[in-house]
This record gives sequence, structure tokens and C-alpha cells, in this order.
Amino acid sequence: MLRQPGPLLIAANHPNSFLDAIIMSALFKQPVYSLARGDAFAGKFFTRILRSLNMMPVYRVSEGVENLEHNYTTFDACQHLFEKNKIVLIFSEGRCINEWHLRPLKKGTARLALTAWMHNIPLKVLPLGINYNSFRKFGKIMHINFGTIITMDDIKEDHGSGKAINEFNGLLKNQLKELVYEIDASDEQQLQQRFGIKESLLKKIILLLPAVAGYILHAPLFYTAHLIIRNRAKDHYDSVIVGILFLFYPVYLVAITLAAFFASGNSFAFLLLLIMPLTALCLLHFKRL
Repeated sequence: MLRQPGPLLIAANHPNSFLDAIIMSALFKQPVYSLARGDAFAGKFFTRILRSLNMMPVYRVSEGVENLEHNYTTFDACQHLFEKNKIVLIFSEGRCINEWHLRPLKKGTARLALTAWMHNIPLKVLPLGINYNSFRKFGKIMHINFGTIITMDDIKEDHGSGKAINEFNGLLKNQLKELVYEIDASDEQQLQQRFGIKESLLKKIILLLPAVAGYILHAPLFYTAHLIIRNRAKDHYDSVIVGILFLFYPVYLVAITLAAFFASGNSFAFLLLLIMPLTALCLLHFKRL
């Protein structure tokens, strides 16, 4: 896990919905507070859950002009976090689209950084490129590319000016262009070149049988979830299916184990609690070969 100290603002692209934020939270040892689309905070129940996961809402015009004033509250909260040497994650493109392409940057990242610097907070901005080999396939490869820290000394314009925003976004864009892959969705050859992993034939042979077992044991749960959300989730497919599997896999694992125990009457059936996750791991590695 990364031990980068705060105050830190992670400025990333946004190809894969809230899965991006989950992975970043797992990557850093210190808690990461992330900015999420405001319409996800619908009702007290979901708001309580998202805030418990260190997520804060940011509203766009499309989510209601009347909600834009709430962004000031979120930005103030970010400044308080920076004062406490915390880490905040912002997706500088402003929205999620499943693609290998850097989209135009919004002004929110620059405003957060410049405001902190105007208050003499020694904030560091870390450009970060997030790249997936697939947005729909089970078992994926992810490349996380880190840029060079941007500090207040890198901005020559007055930090309170519009020119400073443009200068900051120019610096950030130049870095992200090197960190985010530019690949046409139909270019399978370039995807393979970027993400392909070559392993020995022996390793593939060793993993074959446990991988097949892993596929058979887990297919009912995975494909049930897939059929339910495949036409609904769109650019949020990966995040939604990860969330479903995270919640229901323990239940599925226990159910299969108990079914095997009552069908066989043999206590060795409880070894499935260990064997099933191991076969799933073998399947993931086999698919990458």
C-alpha cells in the first residue's frame, strides 16, 4: 500500500465509475476521500452509506441547477481535509465514460488546488492515469500510472486569477495525456500489446483444471448478475457487478457449501469454503495467460 502523506489531491481520469474510487481507496494506506456524482446521493439511506465510504457529492447542471450550491459545502469540506493532511480523490474529467481516451478537464481540480494554496496549505497534486484492458469482461488487467507531483510553485500566475486555472489545467492535461492510454475501442491488437501478459505454457497447463472448476462453480452467480444488469448499467457495469458480487458472494459460498454438506453428509464439504475462492483465483490467472 502507498504511504504518500497528505495534504494530497489525486487528480485522475474516470473510465470506470465508482470502481475507480474503490481501487484508489485500497491502494493508499491513509483513507481516501473521493468526490462522486451528486445524483447518487438520493435519499438519506444512500447518502449515509456513501458518506460512510468517505464519498462527497458534486453536482452538475444536468442534476439540477438548484443543487449546485451544495458544491460549495463539498469544496469547503475538502479544504478542511487538506488542513488535516488528508487525501482527496477527484476525477478531473467530471464524468465517467468507458473508453481509452482522455477527455477535456473541468475546472474543479484547479479550483480546489488554487484555493488551498491561497490559504497557504502545502497541498500536493498527484496526476494519475487509470487504464483497464476491459470494461465488461470478468477478470481484468489494470494499469495505474502515476505522474509528477504538482505544487504551488509550479503555477506562475496569481492563484486567484482565471489564468492560473488555465495554467494548472494545462500542466495537469500534459501529464495525464502521458498516463492515460489512447486506444480505439475496436483496436484489439493495440489492447493486447498494452495489456498482454505472456506466461509459460506449463503454467497454463497447471492452472487448467482448477480454472475449469472455478468457472463451473461460480458461473451461476456471475451470469445471474450479468443478465440482470447487462442492459441497464451501461458505463457503470463493472462497478455494479463488483458491488453485487461483493455483497452476495459470501452468501453464495455458504449456500453451496451447506448444500454439498446436506447432500453428502460429509463434513469435508466445508473445505469448499477454502477451495471455491482458490479456484476463482486460478480462473482469474488462467484468463490472463
